[in-house]
Amino acid sequence: MLEAVTKTDVIIVGAGPTGLSLAVQLMRYGIDFVIFDKKAGVTDLSKALVVHARTLEIYDQVGLAQKAVQRGEIVQKGALMHSGKISARLDFSDFGGQLSPFPFFLIFEQSKNEHLLYDYLQHNGKDVQWQTELEAVAQDTDGVQAVLKAANGETQTVEARYLVGCDGASSPTRHLLGLSFEGSTYPRLFYVADVEMEFQANEATFYAPLEHNSFVLIVPMQGEKHWRLIGNVPEYNDQVDGEVTFDQVENKVKQLVQQPIEITNVRWFSSYKVHTRRAETFSAGRCFLAGDAAHIHTPAGGQGMNTGIQDVYNLAWKIAFVLKGYAGDSLLESYNEERLANAKRLLETTDQFFDVAASDKWYLRLFRDNILPAIASFVTRFDAAKEFLFPLVSQIGLNYRDSSLSRHQSDSRADRLHQRDFEVKAGDRMPYFLVDGANVYDKLCAPKFHLLVFSDGEHGYQGLKPELEKEYGDLIDFNVIPLYPRVVEIFGTNRPFEVLLRPDNYIGFISTEVSLDELKEYLNGFVGHS
Repeated sequence: MLEAVTKTDVIIVGAGPTGLSLAVQLMRYGIDFVIFDKKAGVTDLSKALVVHARTLEIYDQVGLAQKAVQRGEIVQKGALMHSGKISARLDFSDFGGQLSPFPFFLIFEQSKNEHLLYDYLQHNGKDVQWQTELEAVAQDTDGVQAVLKAANGETQTVEARYLVGCDGASSPTRHLLGLSFEGSTYPRLFYVADVEMEFQANEATFYAPLEHNSFVLIVPMQGEKHWRLIGNVPEYNDQVDGEVTFDQVENKVKQLVQQPIEITNVRWFSSYKVHTRRAETFSAGRCFLAGDAAHIHTPAGGQGMNTGIQDVYNLAWKIAFVLKGYAGDSLLESYNEERLANAKRLLETTDQFFDVAASDKWYLRLFRDNILPAIASFVTRFDAAKEFLFPLVSQIGLNYRDSSLSRHQSDSRADRLHQRDFEVKAGDRMPYFLVDGANVYDKLCAPKFHLLVFSDGEHGYQGLKPELEKEYGDLIDFNVIPLYPRVVEIFGTNRPFEVLLRPDNYIGFISTEVSLDELKEYLNGFVGHS
């Protein structure tokens, strides 16, 4: 008897935050998929800790952002400590100001993210094949064939147009594709623990006790007396097995804090070495890598889980548009181009931040002990400094200005003359502002391109809408927005202009010539639409 073959559009290997996010995004575009994971179900371990503004903006498109905020803990304050005393107080309240509808850091751990995304899948009629792993993968010019093996030993074959490996740092997908994973490992030993703890602390405040060669980050989590501990234990760096007991960690924490604390329950504890690695490429034929399967880095800034979600947010619309015939296959090449470049930048940045927090180099110890407290306290008091730092950490500042999908030139002499006027560039995330008191992103939830015309009121531009619908149907939507003072301030021009947003709300082009000519040129030349 011949084995039945399951046919789908996309195979998703791994159902952590990255794989589940990809599934949610593909559902927005009506793309069929099979998703599986060797785990028994969504994790109960907290693992990754922070959800940043850019991720919440993505969640908001499918109605999940407010649920995350309600179930999480917003960090408002921070405190650096030396020798048991507070050496600097940090203010993170309204840290992002007017830069995002979510101007804060949200403690919303990985387990909660997975439950949130999985519940969304189930509510919309999809599910994960748990206790199932990837046994083999083959591909040709037409598609991908994967062999899946269940816990009971039974196998099944799934055929699809594309496959995406979201299966973590040890990624079987990456191994089967024969892709390298080069990088380095910190020699120092680190730990993470979720505990219930008696600790005299201010509400919604994290604490960072520092010594010359060790630290602990104490982060509030939702629930009474619930804390996350992250730190290093330099005295055990040379242990062959790379593990320490929690008793050893507890002693280290008390030594650093030098204040009364009592840990009453340990929910989860793990010690580990920190790795920084990335794959040589994030795509191989019809197969792609995303999240930890593609890149891993230090925990500085809580970037890991968020970056995996950004990876698949970038990839999903491109796969969908190719499958629907809206774009040519070449569009998919921009995934590796854009996200590999981002991973390179991220590894460099997180390595630098991590060195400041954890390195035992004498000059970094000097900076950490004597200079950092003064700088940190000073910086978080000023809006200009916050507006510089928040985009870096929250990922709203990430841009694709160097991407082949970002159009910076025009055949129009007038447009060339005015391009320099814009503060915002092609490849940037669409800035946040209010339109008639409402979030501009509320107009940008549909899974399509968005043509925005910013009008000075002399022209309504509504004649463009029927022309646009006739030419492009459901591919693009259209909005006319007044040139509010905030718009003029953000974009740096008081002239009427148009912006084309990609489906992931990054800017394809900005033009002072308000017509469909620029749009046609972009879609034909940059996206491969025919």
